[in-house]
Formats: sequence, structure tokens, C-alpha cells
Amino acid sequence: MNHEQSRDLYDRALSVMPGGVNSSVRAIQPYPFFVQKGDGGHVVDADGNRYVDFVMGYGPLLLGHDLPEQVQAAIQQRASEGPMYGAPTEVEVELAEFVTRHVPGVEMVRFVNSGTEATVSAVRLARGYTGRDKIVVMQGGYHGAQESTLVEGHGEHTHPSSPGIPESFAEHTLTVPFNDTEAVERVFEEHGEDIAAVLTEPILGNYGIVHPVEGYHEQLRQLCDEHGSLLIFDEVITGFRVGGLQCAQGKFGIDPDITTFGKIVGGGFPVGAIGGKSEIIEQFTPAGEVFQSGTFSGHPVTMAAGLETLRYAAENDVYDHVNELGERMRSGIADILEDQAPQYTVVGTDSMFKVIFTREGEFGEGHCEAGCTQNPTCPRYEHCPKNGMDVKQAETERWERLFWPAMKEQGVFLTPNQFESQFLSAAHTDTDIETALEAYKDAL
Repeated sequence: MNHEQSRDLYDRALSVMPGGVNSSVRAIQPYPFFVQKGDGGHVVDADGNRYVDFVMGYGPLLLGHDLPEQVQAAIQQRASEGPMYGAPTEVEVELAEFVTRHVPGVEMVRFVNSGTEATVSAVRLARGYTGRDKIVVMQGGYHGAQESTLVEGHGEHTHPSSPGIPESFAEHTLTVPFNDTEAVERVFEEHGEDIAAVLTEPILGNYGIVHPVEGYHEQLRQLCDEHGSLLIFDEVITGFRVGGLQCAQGKFGIDPDITTFGKIVGGGFPVGAIGGKSEIIEQFTPAGEVFQSGTFSGHPVTMAAGLETLRYAAENDVYDHVNELGERMRSGIADILEDQAPQYTVVGTDSMFKVIFTREGEFGEGHCEAGCTQNPTCPRYEHCPKNGMDVKQAETERWERLFWPAMKEQGVFLTPNQFESQFLSAAHTDTDIETALEAYKDAL
């Protein structure tokens, strides 16, 4: 493939943007390709190279790059009526009604502008509602670029994971490994009266794709209830992708107190949201005293895009289609791994998928055929990743420096490291799956 235009654009970008990018995950070595346009389930770069796109904007593009007519028309109408107003609009009420009607744990919702803003606001809300300061998070979980969760360490022995964050923020953040029941019990035994909330993704989605072991979320729910803490589900990634319109909390049958959203709920435009029980969400100003506000919150174009995307998904069996593609992809990759790399692990669910370059394991009778579900009877159970550290110990360098470039050269665009998920959309086809599986055969 020729990448001359992308190289020239990157050279220009280095002069005016730190690292030549506006999000660190785009800093692909030796330089990223620059996208010119999207086309269904594909992207075309500045040099005219065409790729099957399984990044899908890191998850927001449930319908792909070519939006259905009703979605496109709604976006264009709102944009033509004026960019924004600094006043409420009907469409934000309609989207809030749709979300509260379908997501089990959401009775009321506040829209913001990003997943990071949603989790920042959710943490502030939990602290304001409970009058407590400490937050429990999962090691390897990701909740945006916010000070309370950019921490490293174990238990109460934490420190900021980035310069620029005061140590005092980390003092109030307790970390436990995902799926470690004993660790979370110890944290509550020692700090239960001071814990405002447990903040977790239902499935680790930014550090591999790691399912909860049986009973783990139920235990979190019970511990929060016993100690008067709140359970926050970060569904920025899983929201309206895993579990359909009920989201991951519906799939797992767990009722969180607060849920954060992003990505799909904005239909591909910048968005975030905090939903939950009315008595909690009403603590936000102006109904309550926990301050939260934003100039662009509830932006009419974003609200229209999100509403029509979700309506289209509900009316056109989108989830059946994308989930079937996801199962085919994961099953096909598992067949390839069984023959070529039996130590590697296929992970994912619904329309998410990934291969983790684990160092041990084997296939056998009764293995998870379409992605690891933490099934204790699976012959791979002892070796499949249970938390973020397990994923980190996989062959991350091999994935990034050998596998990813090999897939790109075959016209398959994946998230560029071992950690972030791949996503399918309604625009992907059977041919796209076949193309990708052939590329996996060659690259692995």
C-alpha cells in the first residue's frame, strides 16, 4: 500500500499538534494513516487505500458510516435549523424518554458531552449523594481522562498514573482486580463506611474484553447495599451495544444505582450521559445541590442522531444482525486459533470481539466457541484473562508491532493495540467477515 499522503499529513500535524494526533491511541507507529471518508463498513484513507473497518470510531458507529435515510435526515434538519441555542429542545426530552424506557436501571438522565464528562459527573454525584469520598475502581478499567480514576497501585496504596494529578486524588481511590471477590470484600471490610461507590465496567472493554465470572456483579451489588454505597456501571462502551436496548445491565440482570453512557447514545457525535435512580440523579443542580452544567450538553444535532440511531436499531433488527456477525467472527477466529495459535484467547460478546495473545492455554471439548464467557467447565478457564493484569501480561508487543501491521496491509483496520475492542456494525457484510478471517489466517 502507498501511504505518501498520510505521511505528509502526519509531518504537517507534528508541527501543530502534540504527537501529531488529538487522541493518544491514534499515535500508530511509524505514523497513522489519515482517513478521507467512511463507506459502509469501510474507511478510505488519504492515499485511496480501502480498509474493512472494525474500529468503528472506537464503538459509536452501530450503523456504520453510511447512515440510514431517517437518521441522516434528522441530523441534517437539526443542523439546518441552527447549530445550538443555549436553551432546551424537544429532541433531548425524546431521547431521555427513550433511554429511561429501555434501560432497566435508568429512571432519569442528564446528558453531557463525552464519556469522560459522564464518569467525572457520576463520581461527583456519588460523593455528593452519600457524603463519602472514596471510590472503588477496577485495575485495568478505564473511565476516561479524569483525575479520580487515573491511578495505579493496589487497594489503598495508589498513586496517580499521569503527571499533573495531585497525590490527594489517588488517596480517595481504592483499586481491586476485576473478578477478585476476596479483594473487593477486604476493601469493604477496611473502608466500607467511607466508600461512596464502586465504579466498574460490566465487561472490561478498554483492557481486552474481560467477562465477569459468575456471581461477581451480584457480589458488588450486595456489598454496596450492605454498606450504603452506590454501584456505578460505566456503560460508555457497552451501552446500547451489549444487551441491545437494555444494555449490559439488562444482559447480566444487574440493577446499578448510576449508569454512564457515551458513544452509541449520540449516534456518532460527541456525547455522554449519566442515568440512574430518580432520587439520585435529582441531586444534580438545579434540582439538587451537586453542581453539573455544560454549554453544549443536550446538543440538538447529537440528540437527534442518537435518538434516530436507537429508533432505527429497534425497528430494523439491527442487534440480531450485528450479534450474528459477531458470533461468526469470534467462532471463525477460534477455529483459526485452534489450528495455528492454540495459546491465544478469543474474547468478546454481541458485536464486540478481540484476540488476546495469551501465553498459555489449549482448546478442547467444551471450550467457549464464540468468545470467552468465563465458563468454569471450559478447558481454557484457568488460562483465559480474568482481569486487566492478565491481559497486560499477554504478548502485547507482538500484537502491536507484528500482527496489527500485517492486518492493515491486508486491508483490515483494527484498534492498534492489544487492549481496545473491535466492533461490528450494521453496515458490515458476510463478505467483510470472510475477508477478515482470511487476513487472520495469514497474519497469525
